[in-house]
Amino acid sequence: MIFREVEDRDLIHKARKGNVDAYNVLVSRWEKRVFNYIYRLVGHREDGLDVTQDVFLKAYQNLGKLEDPARFGPWLFRIAHNESYSLLRKNRPETELTEPPAPAHNPRMLPIEVSITIERAMARLSADQREAVVLKIYQGFKFEEMSEILSCPVSTVKSRLYTALDLLKDALAPVKARGVE
Repeated sequence: MIFREVEDRDLIHKARKGNVDAYNVLVSRWEKRVFNYIYRLVGHREDGLDVTQDVFLKAYQNLGKLEDPARFGPWLFRIAHNESYSLLRKNRPETELTEPPAPAHNPRMLPIEVSITIERAMARLSADQREAVVLKIYQGFKFEEMSEILSCPVSTVKSRLYTALDLLKDALAPVKARGVE
């Protein structure tokens, strides 16, 4: 990972000087992760693709504003977060974002029954809790990076994540273990 960060920094430096090919390499490295994150937030493939494209365009246009190239990942995901929630607000202006669409899950990764169970359990979480789980578990961000992406204190990020994990643990526990037969 250290070598990759150095390479990303070099690519960012080149892209800032107008090297489009360098930026295209950055896009190819990050687009799958960014799309998966956005898709889990917006719930529709086409919207996810559109927002992902917007994120990379906005990132390219604002690359000069990135103060620390080593923080490219959290910076990029902050843009993805903002763009996703802008789309959700635009599509649902009269409703709150506490009930976003059920997150997408790749059924090839898990048996279909487990996939459906996880998807239903994730859908029961608040939008903030679900996003904390996606950033930590699915995307592997550190708490400090999540704090940057979500624009909230690390303590809030931890609270959202640990509450979500407790809720998921209860929801995913076998029925027999919950005392129901």
